[in-house]
Amino acid sequence: MIESARPGSEELVLGFLAEAGDEFVSGEAISDKLGLSRAAVWKHVDALRAQGYRIDAVPARGYRLMEIPDRLGELELRPLLNTHDLGQVLHWFEEVGSTNDIAKRLADDGAAHGEVVVAEAQTAGRGRRGRVWASPTGRNLTFSIILRPDLPPSRASELTLVASVALCQAVRQAGVPAGIKWPNDLLVHGRKLAGILTELAADPDRVQWVVLGIGVNVNVRAEEFPAELRDIATSLAMERGEPVPRALFAAAVLSSLEEWLDRHAEDGFPPVREAWRAMSITLGREVRVRASDRDLEGVAEDVDEAGALLVRTPAGLERVLAGDVELLRPR
Repeated sequence: MIESARPGSEELVLGFLAEAGDEFVSGEAISDKLGLSRAAVWKHVDALRAQGYRIDAVPARGYRLMEIPDRLGELELRPLLNTHDLGQVLHWFEEVGSTNDIAKRLADDGAAHGEVVVAEAQTAGRGRRGRVWASPTGRNLTFSIILRPDLPPSRASELTLVASVALCQAVRQAGVPAGIKWPNDLLVHGRKLAGILTELAADPDRVQWVVLGIGVNVNVRAEEFPAELRDIATSLAMERGEPVPRALFAAAVLSSLEEWLDRHAEDGFPPVREAWRAMSITLGREVRVRASDRDLEGVAEDVDEAGALLVRTPAGLERVLAGDVELLRPR
């Protein structure tokens, strides 16, 4: 496991090279900018190469970053972040059972708002109602964000819709026309692209912490899905027809999430509810809802001020707080 709260010299050198894009940067310029000796700059460049970064060096021209490894560690993510809290402390793992389980332990031990647990592979990732979330190594985005919102427990469910709006926004900005299936699944052309698992600890009058677990199929290929998922799942790469830089996408998700969390903290749930409605593929559809205590069918009419789904059935308007929704008929 690698954890980081402050950028080190290697990271600063990488960030300087990344900012230059396709241009060469002289060792002297890096040395002056970062207060390092020329020898130290060379050692950091060599260390970055050893970690999979391809950096060209040309006499009298300097260094140029040509390729970065497809990882989600601090060196890859930090130069891309423009957040004030989310991801500023990053806990990176090659493989874990569940990022949510680790994040919950960290939260119980006092981890700060915005700390992120990210893994290249999950072996026991969970979706809603205990389902397994399949995630092959180095293909997807699987991470958990620790939040410490100033909310009573009665409003904690709003954060699930905040996260689904933020994630849908990031996916659409990546060029994939996803929509939200209540409450927190992202679908593209009827196939599941992403999901969110929200877990929390609360006192009677306030939320102690919330862990948002986010899983997105990024670069997984159709043949890499388990056989039972191949007809019902998709990925960003499958929809776009080309691989997606995972670190760039992860940074975009964190930026979008922080934007919507800040807006929710300032303006409350109404703007989130409005955005969720606009992104929904549930409202106006005939649905079947399987809740823990009942099943019902009807037309999904709206989400209320607490994020509950309002379903018009032959018996009247039903309010659904939790359950699995199946979309029965296309619009």
